[in-house]
Amino acid sequence: MKDKYEAVIGLEVHAQLKTKTKMFCGCKNEFTNEPNINVCPVCLGHPGSLPVINKKAVELAVKAALALNCKIHKKSVFARKHYFYPDLPKNYQISQYEEPFATDGYLIIEKKDGTKKKIRIRRIHMEEDAGKSIHEEHFSKVDLNRAGVPLIEIVSEPDISDPEEARLYMQKLRDILVWIGVSDGNLEEGSLRCDANVSIRPKGSDKLGTKVEIKNLNSFKFIEKALRYEINRQIEVLSQGGKITQETRLYDSQKDITKTMRSKEEAEDYRYFPDPDLPPLLIDDTWLEEIKASLGELPDEFKERVIKDYKIKPSDADILSRNKTLAYFFEEAAKSYKGEAQKVANLILSDLLGILKEEKMKIEDLKFPASYIGELLNLVDKNIISLKVAKEEVLPEMVKTSESPQTIVEKKGLKQITDVSSIEKIIKQAFENNPKAVKQYKTGDERKKQKAIQFFIGQVMKATKGKANPKLTRELIIKLLNEV
Repeated sequence: MKDKYEAVIGLEVHAQLKTKTKMFCGCKNEFTNEPNINVCPVCLGHPGSLPVINKKAVELAVKAALALNCKIHKKSVFARKHYFYPDLPKNYQISQYEEPFATDGYLIIEKKDGTKKKIRIRRIHMEEDAGKSIHEEHFSKVDLNRAGVPLIEIVSEPDISDPEEARLYMQKLRDILVWIGVSDGNLEEGSLRCDANVSIRPKGSDKLGTKVEIKNLNSFKFIEKALRYEINRQIEVLSQGGKITQETRLYDSQKDITKTMRSKEEAEDYRYFPDPDLPPLLIDDTWLEEIKASLGELPDEFKERVIKDYKIKPSDADILSRNKTLAYFFEEAAKSYKGEAQKVANLILSDLLGILKEEKMKIEDLKFPASYIGELLNLVDKNIISLKVAKEEVLPEMVKTSESPQTIVEKKGLKQITDVSSIEKIIKQAFENNPKAVKQYKTGDERKKQKAIQFFIGQVMKATKGKANPKLTRELIIKLLNEV
């Protein structure tokens, strides 16, 4: 039955803008657990209070729209969207409706199989956020710190065909917004949220089915899981001869189901009209060009460039392009290293990020310059330390103390042992302690010989705490085994 239907999905993504103050007043725009402290008569909707547009919010909104390939309209209008809810003190939300500031954009996602797909963006408009309702067992609380926080709502066309595409679109969108400094993209704190509109139709049909909206999806995993459940639910309803009801649903992550919240409103239910307290928003050519100039290199442009210039794997370039700080940390490190840049990518993505995860740190928390990564690998290439020592001894100490690789190597006495007589002495002791492994080499087949060699390399490394030169150690082990 599932093979008979296809999904049609559109996403409405709300992104809070990284401004110091709210959209229409001077209250702080910052996340805090102390309720109702970042409020004033304007965002509380007191009679007689008047809104004033936050210029920085407009700048960030335009920047986001440009990064998403949108057409910027030089004139746009703020409207009042009326609905009555405890977390909306004015009983209307200032938004944009008939005349948004940006339309006709797109974003390109790449699926696991390498295929790319263009997802069109219908519109981006500016608005203020509502407050937050906290529902407890016998009562509800309202925190209005978030009321009036500047938002952009990014509305896609229904070009998304499955839950994986929805997740990839949302991830890509977040990466771009964080990269250009428009939003912090924090899903847990609610600064990035998603509403999904989903319907199903017979495969090959061009007629849209009845749309269901799933509200407030706040993780990439939940977006995919909620859509997968809802698509299957709708197929089940239709296969049993039922009808899909146009409604708003919520995703219950504990039960992995969607459930009815309310019947879906239409635009006329909100009684939009232009806000009489706010003039039309005008964006002139000079300011638009200034914002364009501030945009800089975008994630996809960075990805293509480092693949071309540094010859690193596309999968690694993809990971780097998701975090601007990480991306340019890699590039600075690669410039300071005389060898292949792929080695730099390997050390950063596998080892450094692993250490940071254990220490509950982010790349932004590092106090040492990226050039230290290149210096560390240069020490390995010069046979001053082994790669094992670099990864297990020096790199963790760099994260902890921010000292240079050279300083750590000298302080901890980590220089490689390259003295032949010293290594031979340790090898001979290992032979005496492990006669069975020596016999295995002398009498075994090629596989057993290699196994014995590896065993003795391990013994030498253990005895020298990883400081013996690996290549020299292997050569000496084979030489001495053949002489036994």
